[in-house]
Amino acid sequence: MKTVIVCSGGPVEEVVDFKQLPFSKEDTFFIGADRGALHLLTNGITPHEIIGDFDSLKEEEFHLLESMVQKVTILQAEKDETDTHIAILRALEYKPDNIILTAVTGGRLDHYEAVLHDMIRFQMKHPEIVFYIRNKQNIIRFLLPGTYEIKPDQHFKYISFFSYGETVKNISLRGFLYEVTKENISFGNSKFTSNEVSGRIGTISFTAGICLMIRSSD
Repeated sequence: MKTVIVCSGGPVEEVVDFKQLPFSKEDTFFIGADRGALHLLTNGITPHEIIGDFDSLKEEEFHLLESMVQKVTILQAEKDETDTHIAILRALEYKPDNIILTAVTGGRLDHYEAVLHDMIRFQMKHPEIVFYIRNKQNIIRFLLPGTYEIKPDQHFKYISFFSYGETVKNISLRGFLYEVTKENISFGNSKFTSNEVSGRIGTISFTAGICLMIRSSD
């Protein structure tokens, strides 16, 4: 299973603990978006490529990256899309099964909101790929109508579901501490916060809308 991990330039505290990711070196590719390239190096990972305008880097930091990374794409500072958005476009060229975004939470809230909008747009356009946002405490994913199996995870044991815009219709939860049958999640409804998988596997199904799923730890 091929995975591309895009590390952006958000706060270093928001970078995922890479030990939490069961990836293999052969099937995992790393893209550093702007300062995210330094975040990867700090974690002992040399990115396969880096992309951005690099306006957040000191000259010596950029020269270090140039000397270590084979593929460097320099963007103009004035552009319509964010560095992260363009890095996701590059990630799609690898034809992955999963794309994980990290260091996109925390810091500037406008950048975080932009990533959420990018993520749902890409998820709808590429339903064959699973897009995630991850940091040390949370896993964020958008679900489209259908049925999904949710495995228990003692670290990320709290699971919350929200409507992202449209009403999530006929949602049913099985194998959860709090089960429901064919209920709706309207925008602004927080009823489905902090559930847990109670059995060997949980399932969520719904027929319409976009569901934002967040798995969290204390």
